[in-house]
Amino acid sequence: MNRETKPREGAQLTVGGITAAGSGSSGRRTAAAVIRDALRAEIVSLAIPPGTPIVEKDIAEAHAVSRTPVREALLKLADEGLVSIFPQSGTFAALIPFRALPEALVIRRSLEETCARLAAQHGAGRADGLARIMDELAARADRGERELFHQSDDAFHAGIAELAGYPGIWRFTQQVKLQMDRFRRLTLPQQGRMERVLREHGAVVEAIRRGDADAAAHAMGEHLGKLFDDLDAVAALNSPYFDMGDGSERPRRAAPPVARLETT
Repeated sequence: MNRETKPREGAQLTVGGITAAGSGSSGRRTAAAVIRDALRAEIVSLAIPPGTPIVEKDIAEAHAVSRTPVREALLKLADEGLVSIFPQSGTFAALIPFRALPEALVIRRSLEETCARLAAQHGAGRADGLARIMDELAARADRGERELFHQSDDAFHAGIAELAGYPGIWRFTQQVKLQMDRFRRLTLPQQGRMERVLREHGAVVEAIRRGDADAAAHAMGEHLGKLFDDLDAVAALNSPYFDMGDGSERPRRAAPPVARLETT
């Protein structure tokens, strides 16, 4: 007889040979790790836009270290696809790889549909935390706080994984969705976008509260699947930020987004 088992508290999650970030022991972090995490956050949030030159000397001076840990951090970020290193030309925040986005979205949707289903099965009576995050999201939407809204959105999805009993799935999902996070920040200025996210989240929460696993999974799939509809339009309107997979990626300074997608 098949029996569903719950993960051990604090257990590591390994999928496809990748151990989820944050699941290992917490020791003293190296200078390279600190620099890597700081740069990753700035690149993923678009504080450092795609195509922006990254100067080792400036980073080393800012962190009061030699260039060695900076180079180590940049090599790690290059492995993650967030930095492009061009010999003789320099290092740049990588362009967003357009052709990789659909696969990342398919993987994320599959993982999160499973989390929503399990949350409805195991956490129907413990959804108050999600309601509090929804209130926070609504307040940030009202104030137009896009970056804080994105952070609360991540907290919402992490909370569903917690309710499901598999928080490690969210840690792995964070690795899968790095490039999607850069793309999603370009969608937040859309007219009515944050309000739409709130409605879609609300459908997920209500299904979890009812203990309706099928409805919770469906609502989550519908929510994440909407991003498919935006891929072409957002890339076209922000073309300087994207590598379209046609061999056109080259060192270049990114321009600001050329337009906003105005939809309701």
